Amino acid sequence: MDRIILASASPRRKQLLEWAEIPFEVLPSDADELVPDGMQVSEIPVFLASQKAAIVRKKVSADRIVLAADTVVVLDEQMLGKPLDRTDAIRMLSHLSGRVHQVITGVSITGSNKEILFAETTRVRFHPLSKTGIEHYVDHYKPFDKAGAYAIQEWIGVTGIHSIHGDFYNVMGLPVSRVVQELKSF
Repeated sequence: MDRIILASASPRRKQLLEWAEIPFEVLPSDADELVPDGMQVSEIPVFLASQKAAIVRKKVSADRIVLAADTVVVLDEQMLGKPLDRTDAIRMLSHLSGRVHQVITGVSITGSNKEILFAETTRVRFHPLSKTGIEHYVDHYKPFDKAGAYAIQEWIGVTGIHSIHGDFYNVMGLPVSRVVQELKSF
């Protein structure tokens, strides 16, 4: 598996592949992340992962395997992207407080003549979060590059998550166990 290119600049995805002891190189995609009008929220992560992989696929030799992913947070059928600023992050976390949401990661794994696309969904429930706790998290951890304005492996995940149903690592940004299984077919 020394032919893998990770089409992502995400330090979390990089860390997860390292933990899985998968040798890889990083070549971030410069995909614009525009989504066609009318696309269902549940389809967006796979679409974006596929777009990212296609861009990087054109830049590497045919014998390489390109792995791309995109993660979204969904609450009440609405996608929560990355927060624009402190106020937006506080707003998002306030909406997630005491509620269940979905974290969906779309994955694209492409070889020279094979493409595997899938989405993994994990349900996450937060305890009720105090305004002070939310502000502490946003001010100290600056979650502005994270969908839904949080990272499960940081303070708010450790102290604020009541339960998860599904793959923990999916919430970090990559369902690495399933990725490992899918890579075996290449």
